[in-house]
Parts: sequence; structure tokens; C-alpha cells
Amino acid sequence: MNEIVSYTVPAVHCGHCERAVKEEVSAVAGVSEVVVDLDTKVVTVTGAAFEDAAVRAAIEEAGYEAD
Repeated sequence: MNEIVSYTVPAVHCGHCERAVKEEVSAVAGVSEVVVDLDTKVVTVTGAAFEDAAVRAAIEEAGYEAD
């Protein structure tokens, strides 16, 4: 069963930010989709059995911090 979790990432503001976050978070085991909304600064992650800590670490690896 798919799970959907949203993270607020205040520093994302452009296409480069979006690509960096999508690339890192998409590599997390269990993640099937990553949507970055630059207007609301929200990253929505869909998948099955992915770990919250792993997604947060991937966002940090991309150079951002999730609230």
C-alpha cells in the first residue's frame, strides 16, 4: 500500500532545487514518486515502506533541510 508524506523545505525556490531534491529522494528505497511544489515549498513523497529518516537524509544530501 502506498504512503504519501509531505515535507516542508523552505529553501527550494528554482528548477535546480527541484531537480536536486527529486534526484536524491527518488533514490531512496521504496520511493515511487517525488513532487516538488516551488510555490508552497512542499516536497510530497509517494511510495511503499520508505523510511522517513532516509527521505530526510536525501533532502539534506541535496543541500536542503526539511522542517
